[in-house]
Amino acid sequence: MTPPALRYAVTLFNMETLKILVVDDEPGIRSGIARILKYHQVSYPFMEEDFNFQILEAATGEDSIEIVEKQKPDIILLDNKLPGIQGIDVLKYVREKQIDTVVAMITSYASLELAVQATGDGASDFIPKPFTPQELKISIDNITKHLYLRRITRKLRQEGKQLRFQFLSVLSHELKAPLNAIEGYLKMMQERQAGKDIAAYDQLIERSLTRIKGMRNLIMDLLDFTKIGWERKTKKLYQVNLNEIARMAINTIQPYAIQKNIQIFLHAQLPVSVMANTSDMEIIFNNLISNAVKYNYEDGRVDIELTSNDKFAIIRVEDTGIGIAPDEQQSIFHEFFRVKNDKTKEITGSGLGLSIVKKIIELYKGEISVSSTPDIGSTFTVKLPKN
Repeated sequence: MTPPALRYAVTLFNMETLKILVVDDEPGIRSGIARILKYHQVSYPFMEEDFNFQILEAATGEDSIEIVEKQKPDIILLDNKLPGIQGIDVLKYVREKQIDTVVAMITSYASLELAVQATGDGASDFIPKPFTPQELKISIDNITKHLYLRRITRKLRQEGKQLRFQFLSVLSHELKAPLNAIEGYLKMMQERQAGKDIAAYDQLIERSLTRIKGMRNLIMDLLDFTKIGWERKTKKLYQVNLNEIARMAINTIQPYAIQKNIQIFLHAQLPVSVMANTSDMEIIFNNLISNAVKYNYEDGRVDIELTSNDKFAIIRVEDTGIGIAPDEQQSIFHEFFRVKNDKTKEITGSGLGLSIVKKIIELYKGEISVSSTPDIGSTFTVKLPKN
C-alpha cells in the first residue's frame, strides 16, 4: 500500500502529463522542441509516476495569451522577438494575472542580457539558442522539478502542519539510497569479503561515514526547511550582535577549514546589530561560511565583512573557490538545486541551504545577491533592515 505522503506527492498535479506551451515565430524551433520532448520523461525517486509532456504551440504573443487563458499550460517556453506584442509583454501579462505557470525564456546568445532581465520580471530560467536536445532536456528537468516543488510548498503554506510533515516524509524517502549503500558496505565487512585484514575495509568505512554525514546534513536542512517560510514570525525579536554570531559560525566551521588549509578572516571594525531571532541569524552565517569553505580550493581563504548604514546591516562572505557559472547564479537559491560539474561531484549536500537562507532573509524583508567568477571565487551579499 502506498503511504499517504507518497500518494499526496503523486496526485499533487492531478495529472501525469504537463502542458508545455512553446511560443516562437520560427516553425522549426517549435517542431524541434516538440520532437525532442515527445518521448521525454522526468521522474523523481519519491514518486510513483513519471511526468511526460504535451506540447502546445503559438507563433505570436497574442496567440500565446489566448492559449494561456484556455489551456492553462504548466510551462511556457517563450521567445522574446515575436510578431506583434513581444515575449516580455507576455511575461508581464502572466505575472500580472498571477497565472500558475513557470516561464522560461528561449533566446539567442545575442539577447542574453534581455533574458537575464526577464528573470527579474518573473521568468524562472532561460534557454539560449541554439541548444542541443540534451541541453533542452536538462532545462526541462530542472523546470519540472522547480514547478513540482513550488506547488507542493504552496500546499504546505495553505494546509499547515499535517502536510508539512507529509512533505518531510516524502523527502526523507531520499535517505533510502545512502542507507542501502551503508547496509551493503556493512554486509561486505560482516562476510569478510576483503579478507580478515581490517585495513582492507578502510575505504568501505570511509564511504559509510561520508554517507552518514550526508544524511545528517539532509535531515538538518529538512528540519530547517519545515520551520521557516510557512510560519510567520511569532518569536520575539531581540537586538542581535552579528559580530558574535559570525565568530560562533567561524568557530563551528574552523575544523573543516583546517583540513583544507583555508584561512577565515572576519572584518568588522564596529559592532553591527539587527532586530532578529538569534537562531535565524545563525542559520544564515553557518550556511554562507560553510559553503565558502566547502566550495573553496585547498589553501584558499574566506573573508567575512560586516558593515552597516542608516538602513541596513550588510554581510559579505567572499571566497577564493570554484565559483558559479553565470547561467547557474539565478538557480542556486531554488530548493534542491545543486551545481553539478567535475569540481562538485565529490561534494555532498542537500541543495536546500541557500534556499533556506533566502527564505529567512525574505522574512526579514532583506535581500541576498551573489557575484561570482568561475575558478576565481564568489561573493554573497546580504542586506538586512536594521529596524
